[in-house]
Amino acid sequence: MTPPPESPTAGAQSLTGQEPLFIVLNTGSGRGDAQVLQETIRRVLDEVGRRHELMPVDDPSRLADTARVAVRRARAENGIVVGAGGDGTLNTVAAAVLGQGVPFGILPQGTFNYFGRRYGISQETEVALRGLLRGQVRPVQVGLLNGRPFLVNASLGLYPQLLEDREAFKQKFGRSRLVALWSGLVTLMRAPRQLSLQLEHEGRARDLRTPTLVVGNNKLQLEHVGIPADELDRRRLIAMAAHPVGTLALYGLLLRGLFSRLGEAEQVVNFAVDRLVVRIRGRRRVKVAMDGEISWMNTPLEFKVAEDALPLVTPGEQDSDTVST
Repeated sequence: MTPPPESPTAGAQSLTGQEPLFIVLNTGSGRGDAQVLQETIRRVLDEVGRRHELMPVDDPSRLADTARVAVRRARAENGIVVGAGGDGTLNTVAAAVLGQGVPFGILPQGTFNYFGRRYGISQETEVALRGLLRGQVRPVQVGLLNGRPFLVNASLGLYPQLLEDREAFKQKFGRSRLVALWSGLVTLMRAPRQLSLQLEHEGRARDLRTPTLVVGNNKLQLEHVGIPADELDRRRLIAMAAHPVGTLALYGLLLRGLFSRLGEAEQVVNFAVDRLVVRIRGRRRVKVAMDGEISWMNTPLEFKVAEDALPLVTPGEQDSDTVST
């Protein structure tokens, strides 16, 4: 498989414009009211006469099963599976779609929406939906962690803790980037636990002591924090880690990330990998985050690029030109 083209619409394949949409909607994620979201989707699709089925999920444990049902329906009826929710929801639906030969559309509803924004898909539901209706399919690279897909990043150590604390803050104070920043500052006040890692890649092994390891698969997110990301276009992933530092230094790294200068910090290492195996001294299981969703995973951890590309429906040039990042 060739690397995904740089432009969100380059190398795209046309759709007929008549494919039915099977929309898996996580009613528990997103910025606004789930009922308003469903009404918006129905109104837009009814206006254009596009056949569709809304498949709302209010129990997160049922999301993967519902996504698999949507894939079966889409395969039988030459349709498109659409995920509506935050990056974690999109991850779950994408995992069901990957390798199944059906197009994948998204209606981003999360706080940062790095995946959708990377490919010119609006955070505004109506704009994203109209772009999907006029869209084309393009192949998108997917990362794997122990065989499980991730679209944006996968991580262990401090970063999953930041995400876990951020979710708790959101439950109390609402979803916003300011709340996410404040929760991060609070998390960094606690001295992070250091991990003793053994990394294997390109036939070599190295030891690394770090509070966190993040493996990125999203050019927009990496560029926003100042990490070079061109290797993603060569079917590679970008690994990032920090050397052991104190709380004040961690705040400094956070500031560098906010000003897109993290790659300049001498305390940070980053490198591209085709495949990365991670062992953790003294740990058989470790908490990991994949596209914002927290889980436990057995070690060793294997990061690599999926053989199959994700057939993502992206907006046409006119639609993508109107999307702000």
